[in-house]
Amino acid sequence: MHGQPLLNRVRAELRAVLGPIGHRTRPFGLGIRQMSKDIKKIVLSYSGGLDTSIMLKWLQEHYQAEIITFTADLGQGEELEPARRKAEMFGIKDIRIVDVREEFVRDFVFPMFRANALYEGQYLLGTSIARPVIARHLVAIAEETGADAIAHGATGKGNDQVRFELTANALSPGLKVIAPWREWDLRSRTALLAYAEKNQIPIAKDKRGEAPFSVDANLLHTSSEGLVLEDPAVPAPDYVAQRTVDPEKAPDAPEIITIGFEEGDPVSVNGEKLSPAMLLTRLNELGGKHGVGRLDLVENRFVGMKSRGLYETPGGTILLAAHRGIESITLDRGEAHLKDELMPKYAELIYNGFWYSPEREMLQALIDRSQEFVTGEVTVKLYKGSASVIARTSPYSLYSMDLVTFEEGAVAYDHKDAEGFIKLNGLRLKTYAARNLKFGKK
Repeated sequence: MHGQPLLNRVRAELRAVLGPIGHRTRPFGLGIRQMSKDIKKIVLSYSGGLDTSIMLKWLQEHYQAEIITFTADLGQGEELEPARRKAEMFGIKDIRIVDVREEFVRDFVFPMFRANALYEGQYLLGTSIARPVIARHLVAIAEETGADAIAHGATGKGNDQVRFELTANALSPGLKVIAPWREWDLRSRTALLAYAEKNQIPIAKDKRGEAPFSVDANLLHTSSEGLVLEDPAVPAPDYVAQRTVDPEKAPDAPEIITIGFEEGDPVSVNGEKLSPAMLLTRLNELGGKHGVGRLDLVENRFVGMKSRGLYETPGGTILLAAHRGIESITLDRGEAHLKDELMPKYAELIYNGFWYSPEREMLQALIDRSQEFVTGEVTVKLYKGSASVIARTSPYSLYSMDLVTFEEGAVAYDHKDAEGFIKLNGLRLKTYAARNLKFGKK
């Protein structure tokens, strides 16, 4: 199976390299109220963009602390070396740029997809599942370097602040978390640009005016929000899409692909074995070409407001359809229906930032147990925005041709047995109806 729960694995790995988590001498939770003068070293989640560059300078000014920058390569498709050069410009000596794509897909995306997780029945959780990966590394670097705090760039209105900080609470409970958006007085784009000008922070030309929307991207998806997308009554402009072609302009001929699964995880595309990150990359390319995986969604944020976004998850949309396809022949009805009942709770936990929670771990153990025989191949047709399962096969299939055929099968199935089955299941309905008729209720 898939091994011990991820949280225990993470803690074991950190202890092996760094010693016990939360080993600092300060009392549990004291960091929450520490004054800035007590913070000597901060690990910043740094993208190299305008906002986090401003944060870097602001942290240096307001905390007078040594800053370590961490930039995660999650497959966002951007050149990351400019982030290194910008950090060097600020005098940063310890700059971490880490390729976490394989870890992200293997340890976070694939476990989530074993559950067929969808938030509010539609969202494939592309942003939600990326945050615990980043926070996990921030905590590990803080433990390694003896940093007093980590810092993130999430705003005070969004879900990401919750996800970063709940992960930090779970992995290193004595670690201080700094959220500049909740502390500084830079409340507008104009104020941010003025601060950047004052401190000679480079501003890309397209950042000097009002950006039409903001984009978060990783190997699983792109998320576009804000400004031109804020009014849910107005259709999203065509130019917002980042990763998928317009389904109406997709190829006129469908493309047939085969995805291989082993114990619930995809392992191959068209017979070619691929690593987790490479497999998702391949499915993104195939899905994007055919306009698969677009979603215009108004969702309920954990912090209490509704928000509208355009999500593109081409590879994930294909993967969800294929995984459900292989489960349809390998899971017992009771297994499949129980998974579907539990899935909304599992998805909500991830959306709300509780990846490293005991209840998510409990659900994961149940889900992973169900995947023991989810092995085989699924054939999917990609065509103008759709990913349709058209065939599935498994050496562990529970599907019986003898049982379902309209011809006489090899397995004895007495049609008369159905009569007693129906009578027993209908008994309570007859009793209920008779009572209602007796008292004049139809």
